[in-house]
Amino acid sequence: KRLVAKAVSYAIDNSLSSVTLMHKGNIMKFTEGAFCQWGYEVAKERFDEKTITENELFDKYNGKLPEGKVVIKDRIADMMFQQVLLRPEEYQVIATPNLNGDYISDAIAAQVGGLGMAPGANIGDKCSVFEATHGTAPKYAGQDKVNPCSLILSGAMMLDYMGWKEASALIRDGIKSTIKDGTVTYDLARQIEGAKTIKCSEFANKIIEKMK
Repeated sequence: KRLVAKAVSYAIDNSLSSVTLMHKGNIMKFTEGAFCQWGYEVAKERFDEKTITENELFDKYNGKLPEGKVVIKDRIADMMFQQVLLRPEEYQVIATPNLNGDYISDAIAAQVGGLGMAPGANIGDKCSVFEATHGTAPKYAGQDKVNPCSLILSGAMMLDYMGWKEASALIRDGIKSTIKDGTVTYDLARQIEGAKTIKCSEFANKIIEKMK
């Protein structure tokens, strides 16, 4: 319930339209099925004025989300993988148990360039930790070649969390402009036709230049 409460709060605070409960409750009825049930319960108990269920959305509002509302919906885990590939724009926040979360986060990261582009955060009630989603990758240590964006964007998320929106926007705009120029680290160069591969430090310096 605490996880779903955090997810709903995040959606409300960031003006996002939906929270999806991803689960395998059709098979694991007493664990992940319970997670889904508890998710709907906490949305009703704590955020009733701000949320509606997907059924209510179509039964009462003909599928049109009322202003200021967050729709709470659920998807079976295997179906969810198809959904984020075909209709990613329909899924703003996903709340799910740990195992499914490990799977889906890497799959979604692939859609934006890989783990090197995916920021991460562990947000609690009293403190938060912001970190890259990938591991330490010791085989690349000292080679000045890896993509720094996961770590940089994690820092931008931290600035958002602190309320420093202008600073975080500068960072994201710098990254967008640098990638648009086609001067990127090796992992992105493999995915962008005609891109020029540069070092990690060179890539970071170009981001800084674009921020000025």
